[in-house]
Amino acid sequence: FFDIDWHPLNRVLEGRVIQPVLGSPYGQSLEKQELRLTLEEEGFFVHYYDHKFPLDPKTYGLLLTHRLETLTRELGEGNPAVLSFLGLINLVEHLPPRSLSSKRKLLERHRQKEILKNNLWLLYQGNPLIKKFLDENIAIFNGRAGDPESFDLLDRLLGLQPYRLAYWPVALDLINYRRFFSVNDLIGVRVEDPRVFEASHSLLFNLIREGKISGVRIDHIDGLYDPLGYLQRLQSHLAPNEKAPANRENLYVVVEKILAADEPLPPDWPIAGTTGYDFLNRVNGLFIDAQGFQAVQQVYNRFVKPDLARSELIYQKKKLVIETLFRGELETLGYILSLLAEQDRQARDVPRKELQKIIGEVIACLPVYRTYIRSFEVSPWDLDCLEQVIAAVRTQHPSLDPTALDFVRRVLLLDFPPNLSEEHREDWLRFVMRWQQFTVPIMAKGLEDTALYVYNPLVSLNEVGTDFLMVAPEDFHQFNQRRQENWPSTLNATATHDTKRSEDVRMRINVLSEDPQKWEACLQRWSAWNQPKKRWVNGMAVPDANEEYFLYQTLIGAWPLLEEEIPEFKERLQAYTIKAAREAKVHTRWIAPNHEHENALTAFTEAILHESNHNEFLNDFQKIQARLAYYGALNSLSQVLLKIASPGVPDFYQGTELWDFSLVDPDNRRPVDFHKRAQLLNDVKRKESKGPGPLIHDLL
Repeated sequence: FFDIDWHPLNRVLEGRVIQPVLGSPYGQSLEKQELRLTLEEEGFFVHYYDHKFPLDPKTYGLLLTHRLETLTRELGEGNPAVLSFLGLINLVEHLPPRSLSSKRKLLERHRQKEILKNNLWLLYQGNPLIKKFLDENIAIFNGRAGDPESFDLLDRLLGLQPYRLAYWPVALDLINYRRFFSVNDLIGVRVEDPRVFEASHSLLFNLIREGKISGVRIDHIDGLYDPLGYLQRLQSHLAPNEKAPANRENLYVVVEKILAADEPLPPDWPIAGTTGYDFLNRVNGLFIDAQGFQAVQQVYNRFVKPDLARSELIYQKKKLVIETLFRGELETLGYILSLLAEQDRQARDVPRKELQKIIGEVIACLPVYRTYIRSFEVSPWDLDCLEQVIAAVRTQHPSLDPTALDFVRRVLLLDFPPNLSEEHREDWLRFVMRWQQFTVPIMAKGLEDTALYVYNPLVSLNEVGTDFLMVAPEDFHQFNQRRQENWPSTLNATATHDTKRSEDVRMRINVLSEDPQKWEACLQRWSAWNQPKKRWVNGMAVPDANEEYFLYQTLIGAWPLLEEEIPEFKERLQAYTIKAAREAKVHTRWIAPNHEHENALTAFTEAILHESNHNEFLNDFQKIQARLAYYGALNSLSQVLLKIASPGVPDFYQGTELWDFSLVDPDNRRPVDFHKRAQLLNDVKRKESKGPGPLIHDLL
């Protein structure tokens, strides 16, 4: 059901799944009594704070037989309770192992283990002496603080389980299941398996048949093993008859597909379109002055003095997240690739580490989230994309083994040697499809969740699916014309639960591109005034120039309309500042927080926003921000009009019916006052009933 590698590179995990949930090394957690054994109606469990892990019933014998002679001596071998208890032990001994592959035998195992757990609980609840015996055993297994040897029994018991409890950082090297990005608590589901598809979609299909759902939004479509196969199965499941074509759209489906600037949405997908990030970035680019943006970039370069160009920064950040978040997955891919190399006379002597390094370089250079190879026939678009990437890797890294690079190219393009068997060709294809799944989180974490917090000339461009587009009106018209021809029912989004900033925040910041000289003057003035408010951490003033530049743009975009909202905004800003710094991964990170740096950041924001007649920055900022907010409001209204009038279905994210100055999640997922919005809508309807004239006059 779940996407677990039961035969991983690290043979210690053979037949087991890593569970990286511990906040300290396993031995410390064990001997600090953070792992606690319990018996409940559903069986034996090990608890770790909010986590609860069931014990394999096949391993109950270690608990049940411990001190068994004590039980028989106290109650007598012929005691009915003892006989029942011995019957439980016999059930455990004859319970089929968990490694069975036969469905019939697995069902029999399930039946027997449920009988075992039910009888165990009845005996435990019904006989005080048995309950006392088991409670004492549980206490013995749970160990005694300060006595390391007393935890040997629990350690041995845990070693028999189909999972290994581990300190969370070991996931970097030992992870043997597919995660949702880098979230250890979210495991991937093998939806490509028809049985898993049916089980995981039964509720959805029931709701659709009952007429309660008329369309679905597929999140993270690129994370699937076979996106087209999934979409075809989804549509065919709802077909009016078995003869309906697989590509028929029987259900309104939009997919969260993040497209590069020149990347087409796969034309064979049976969908209505995307969730709208392509529209979002085009309409946003329409409100940025192209020449002004060039000047803004120069302002940024003078103020921040960045070390890397944008393209190089993205490449480096993708490499960073591979090394710090996905090293184990890359090693697994390298190992599988080395097995494929063993079948190739030209590549069998290439070291595994060299193949692993090249695969990492190809991923770091890939300009899109993924390719879509699913058969031995590679599409022209995928072929061209991968050829360009391989050429880029070859140019940038001439020291790489050319034989290894050629082999990687042949595998990714399914350029089979003539004598390769059908079975081995299938192995190549499986590798490519697995590799395609892996490129997605690298792009998402490297670009969206890292580089977009570091490269900050105009942060309104730092959005999901961005390609830093400046869009001329004629280009926008052509974009809409193509959508009308190909995807007339796609979504037009300007905000989602995943956008980095709300639509109104972006529109305010865009105004900076229209007057870069004044923006630079503000930067110089504000930075000079606020320099004394910086703290020094490890020989560096905090915030650094890039963080300071980022903060001023954030203030311009998100400053509240009402004065009474400012105290809450300051609290939101503090949380956002820390999140942005951790996402940037320059001075602090989620996996290794630098609290001294973070405290200096929040102290700076608090100091520059302290209300005082002597705070030159705040007084000046509010005047400048008010002017920018006025033009930003005009931008926002124009954007809404374009969203409604352009081809596609206008999408309004919760809360954006009114002005919304939210930042990235969790800020944009705060509760929405729907009652207020309902009242305002009713007021509009009431005025409209009296005729359009008064309503139009009131709105304007």
